[in-house]
Amino acid sequence: MDIKNQINTILKEKYQVSLAGATDEQVYYSLLNYTKLLLDEKSLISGDKRVFYFSAEFLIGKLLSNNLINLGIYDKVARILKEEGKELALIEEIEVEPSLGNGGLGRLAACFLDSIATLDLPGDGIGLNYHLGLFKQKFINNKQMELPDPWIETDSWLNKTANTYTVEYGDFSLQSVMYDLDVVGYHGNKNKLHLFDVAGVDESLVNRGIDFDKTAIAKNLTLFLYPDDSTKEGQLLRIYQQYFMVSSGAQYILNWCRQSGFDLADLADHVVIQINDTHPSLIIPELIRLLTKEGFTLHQAVKIVEKTCAYTNHTILKEALEKWPRDYLKQVVPQLMDIIESLDAIIKERSTNQNVQIIDSQNLVHMAHMDIHFGFSVNGVAKLHTDILKEVELNDFYNMYPEKFNNKTNGITFRRWLISCNHELARYLESLIGTGFKNDGSQLEKLLDFRNDKEVLANLLKIKSSSKAALARHLKETLGCDVDCDSIFDIQIKRMHEYKRQQLNVLYIIDQYLKIKAGYRPKTPLTCIFGAKAAPSYVLAKDIIHLILSLSELIDNDEDVAPYLKVVMVENYDVTLAQRLFPAADISEQISLASKEASGTGNMKFMLNGAVTLGTDDGANVEIHDLVGDDNVYIFGASSSEVIEHYRLDDYSPQDILESKPHLRKLVDFIIGDQLSVIGDKESLTRVYQELVGRDYFMTLLDLENYIEVKEKMLDDYQQREKWSVKMLVNIAMAGFFSSDRTIGQYNEEIWKLK
Repeated sequence: MDIKNQINTILKEKYQVSLAGATDEQVYYSLLNYTKLLLDEKSLISGDKRVFYFSAEFLIGKLLSNNLINLGIYDKVARILKEEGKELALIEEIEVEPSLGNGGLGRLAACFLDSIATLDLPGDGIGLNYHLGLFKQKFINNKQMELPDPWIETDSWLNKTANTYTVEYGDFSLQSVMYDLDVVGYHGNKNKLHLFDVAGVDESLVNRGIDFDKTAIAKNLTLFLYPDDSTKEGQLLRIYQQYFMVSSGAQYILNWCRQSGFDLADLADHVVIQINDTHPSLIIPELIRLLTKEGFTLHQAVKIVEKTCAYTNHTILKEALEKWPRDYLKQVVPQLMDIIESLDAIIKERSTNQNVQIIDSQNLVHMAHMDIHFGFSVNGVAKLHTDILKEVELNDFYNMYPEKFNNKTNGITFRRWLISCNHELARYLESLIGTGFKNDGSQLEKLLDFRNDKEVLANLLKIKSSSKAALARHLKETLGCDVDCDSIFDIQIKRMHEYKRQQLNVLYIIDQYLKIKAGYRPKTPLTCIFGAKAAPSYVLAKDIIHLILSLSELIDNDEDVAPYLKVVMVENYDVTLAQRLFPAADISEQISLASKEASGTGNMKFMLNGAVTLGTDDGANVEIHDLVGDDNVYIFGASSSEVIEHYRLDDYSPQDILESKPHLRKLVDFIIGDQLSVIGDKESLTRVYQELVGRDYFMTLLDLENYIEVKEKMLDDYQQREKWSVKMLVNIAMAGFFSSDRTIGQYNEEIWKLK
């Protein structure tokens, strides 16, 4: 039976209608069911060794279009629907995005699962089935408000399995239920994402906003991703969550080994566990505990686990490397504390260096330290990041285990971030260089042959204009704001955090505002677009959002400035919105303080879609710079070595900068000046101001003058449209290195060694 007949059959059985007479919603659910039938027919990728990718989050995005593309039928389905007066793009809008992730960490995990399956490698994801996600962001009175983000429907991509496991805590136990999501490779077979849930989770526990009883563990455990940990109850809940994930996952893995006929003594020959950041770190003592229950001695179990687990570090920010009070772990997982203390004793025998101990003098248990000591691999996620880990942040560990450290520069899947989100560009590239780039990113380099082809360059500009117009329509429909499609789209979308320096961008906007008020008229209007969520307890990050929204209101209501400058902050930034924003961007803002961003992956998505990077030499920006050359990227600011030296000497003073550069003082003072104070909350604006003038821990003012200078040059260069289009082409052509297929190939060759 052909595709059209199968869809019609489902529609008739489910809704008693034909395709021609069905609503878009009925078509969506029928396509979901049809696609799931096709996924059921796909073979599971098998092998004697399997990777299990443990991650607290998987930001998978909507699945219909991605699955149709990987199954190789997207265009056929779109054509069939069009014949019946339906638009697949509109039908895709009906899908609810799974609330299973937050930022780059979760999106990376999703890209990696796609690439593992595409490369036909046996590998599954292990995570939690969050019911209400991180939160749904709502702006009220120019402030972020948090609401639950439910996504689980009766008819969804989730498949409930018969697998259940008992997870034991200090004074009670919980039953976990495993749900699976199929992860199909591009024109290939499939793996699974295993998501564990609590049988008795109770969504009605949530009262106002995202507040809930954090002590009702049996009912709240899988409600939210990253529950607020600013209180003891929140920190305990995080530990309960993390143990629930790793215990369920460890039990599943050992059962899989038994069913496969593998001897657990040979676990490392058949299993590799990739620990994605420190959230799943308790897998190490839990696996040791389970192996001792199988009859292995502690020494034997430790040796097995040391050869099985590998750790990916995603940050050099010490506050982001989890460490839990010993007493908290003893309360939640007392059965693990004897093991953790034994591991700590082993390390104390290896080294007297206090910097490498698992349990420190304040009785804090360091998760990353346990991962490094008792895993066989430690990788950073960009060349600069890995170098900083080895030479500075984890140097004591590197001196102990130089053979463990390696780099795996992050990547993105082109199926999601080009083929799915930018149909027009993907099809045009196909017409120029063929289809090979879809699973071999290096083939994009063939585009370099067209860098002097005026017709191709003009077409790239037309496609960019089309994407900008589409985004403008969406912003009008959803936010009610008018955006000039002929303006420069300058976009910064990522988690709201001081080190990512959205505040630096804001100070530039204030500079532009004041110049325009003084009579300056830009050659081309500028539209600055932000998208970001701030963690609910991260007060200063929420203050920066308030500043952006207040500044947006001020500019919109100023008739002198509004024609030349606009600020937009999209609400509830997620994968779905990202797929509209990346294709429309002219300028990719990657302005973190050098040495602080591990990699970034948004920089890669912008590049792939023809945006030009404005950034510091930080994270993967360094590799972008190396690939595209000085003419096709705009780099500013202090180097990572200069920044690290400032921290070492503790000699950075924002006051010194402001006293010597009054033109910068004027920009900072504007934050608490009369114009913004009339619109914004004085307390919130004052906190941002005081951080900048008093501490400025992430050295915004250090780079501000150079940022303004380089950005002005970039805006001037934008006026030379043909030269700008060459920059676009070069960025697209050199983006192939950042394919997650390449990254996963390196993980497999150098770490996993799957058979």
